[in-house]
Amino acid sequence: MSRPADPVLLPSLKRELVAWCQKLWDRGWVANHDGNVSCRLGAGKLLCTPTAFSKAAVREDDLLVCDLTGKKLQGRWNTFGELKLHLAAYKARPDAVAVLHAHPPTATGFSIAGIPVETTAIAEAVVSLGPKVPTLPFAMPGSEPALDALGSALAWYDAVILANHGVLTVGKDLEQAYLRMELVEHLARMQLVARQLGATQMSALTDGQLQELLKSRTKAGLGPESRGLTGAPPL
Repeated sequence: MSRPADPVLLPSLKRELVAWCQKLWDRGWVANHDGNVSCRLGAGKLLCTPTAFSKAAVREDDLLVCDLTGKKLQGRWNTFGELKLHLAAYKARPDAVAVLHAHPPTATGFSIAGIPVETTAIAEAVVSLGPKVPTLPFAMPGSEPALDALGSALAWYDAVILANHGVLTVGKDLEQAYLRMELVEHLARMQLVARQLGATQMSALTDGQLQELLKSRTKAGLGPESRGLTGAPPL
């Protein structure tokens, strides 16, 4: 399990968080004031982006520190409205040190169309993300149905698609959370091309091959089994 950042490292962590915000904007995964980024500090605290900021414009002194109830402890701006989603993610995943939410267009477009993004389209994605990236039914952001569904899904998965609302990922650090979102969008783009070329079947994996890849995932210290979960996921 990765440990939350030591508060004495706050200045460097702020620089890192701002850099990943810029990457989200550079890739076109956020627009206007969309998206939000947070990471754990020590002693039950989070470092997070403020509300009403373009991710291209966020600077280190704009970032906020809040506790795990969402109460702002430091910072001059207000917390973002979807902070409850991040809090639910950290509650469901004590191992998670970072949470990213953005609107990568292709993956989000798949959710609007009601089409799943399949990790089994390429073998490597199964090791990185597991057997699927679940798409959660639309619910108003921050509502109890949204929080309950997110918590249940993140207990088993590292990335989820929120129907008509984008992608949310967790990670042991900001980089891992970002790379998981990158992979979800990359898979969606590949599958869009495959569909444009006439493909209807996205996976070539047999059940046996899938199970072998999932064993490799667990061996790499990834997935629910590495956190002690057994049985079948609810989704």
